[in-house]
Amino acid sequence: MTNIRSFSRKPAFFQKNEGTIKVESPGRINLIGEHTDYNDGFVMPTAIDKKIILKFQKNQTENFCRIYSETFSKGFEFHLDKKIEKGSGWENYVLGVVQELLGKNAKLEGFDCIIESKLPVGAGISSSAALECGIASGLNHLFDLGLEDLEIVKLSQKAENDFVNSNCGIMDQYSSVMSKKDHIILLDCRSLEAEYIPAHFQNCKLLLLNTNVSHNLADSDYNSRREECDAAIRNIQKSKPEIRSVRDLNFDTLEEFKEELEGKMYERCLYVLKENGRVLEASKTLKSGNLRDFGKLMYESHEGLQHNYEVSCQELDFLVAFSREKDFIYGSRMMGGGFGGCTINLIEEDKIVAYVEEVSSAYFSKFNIELDAISVRPDEGTKIYKE
Repeated sequence: MTNIRSFSRKPAFFQKNEGTIKVESPGRINLIGEHTDYNDGFVMPTAIDKKIILKFQKNQTENFCRIYSETFSKGFEFHLDKKIEKGSGWENYVLGVVQELLGKNAKLEGFDCIIESKLPVGAGISSSAALECGIASGLNHLFDLGLEDLEIVKLSQKAENDFVNSNCGIMDQYSSVMSKKDHIILLDCRSLEAEYIPAHFQNCKLLLLNTNVSHNLADSDYNSRREECDAAIRNIQKSKPEIRSVRDLNFDTLEEFKEELEGKMYERCLYVLKENGRVLEASKTLKSGNLRDFGKLMYESHEGLQHNYEVSCQELDFLVAFSREKDFIYGSRMMGGGFGGCTINLIEEDKIVAYVEEVSSAYFSKFNIELDAISVRPDEGTKIYKE
């Protein structure tokens, strides 16, 4: 018999549950540096002002746990003293974190948790990492586990890697927990050294355009891209054992081994090397206030994702191409794992309303799909409130 029991009606007990611990766990954007985190590269993410709200309280049992999602109007329950088995969908991000905590011998007891998400699922703003980090942070405070923020980041990533079986890097969890308001993080995903750059966008804002598509390739091809990079490194290590990841390559070494790399391995590594360079250059342009040059790097990033890494799709490409005609849009690219989700656009603030109307009409005419527009601003990471 499975340890997981789902329910669709909100239990009466939850009607009164205001929680003793409240967590605001934000989604994230990534200005540039896609698919570089799991290659030990550089990224430029930040948390945003769109969050998942979680409320926790102990329920005076030793092992009985109940989770309810206001967003999906469904919940599930399980016991801590029984094997943690996989559920379905969003349940696994919760269960994976609980299993990681138990594996660390965390002293958990029975608890109840209500979740309400303000994040669109599948938009590429990492609702999964926000949920993982929110669960880990809430339980850490509810049971006084004493985990540091970086431990929560690593634990949440490991839950997604090992329990959910999505081989993500550390960027999503790091930015969800560690971000500072009105700053962008330049993160070295190998050393985890971070520089916080003031988010001075002058007369511009960040606009997400959600394609409202998620192609079936997304999960399997995300993992396959990582495997292609790892396989390339294993091949090169036969001659150069000091090469640990794509981060350690340079263009000359990559060219040296080009004929020995099968399939798309060369193209994947070439993209990562170029993208790492773009991230470092983008940090300089942001610091200097040269937003036009920053935007050019965003466009170059999309071209690499489209043609070298091959994780874009026709809907994303249409939106990026449409933006190129507009002088008031400095840069645009796909954001997230790919095959759907959002484009991120650096756009003059006073042009947003008219542009959203124009691009939404064109997108609907092309694909017969409604487009969602989301203005976001850089915000701080996970916040904890004790009631």
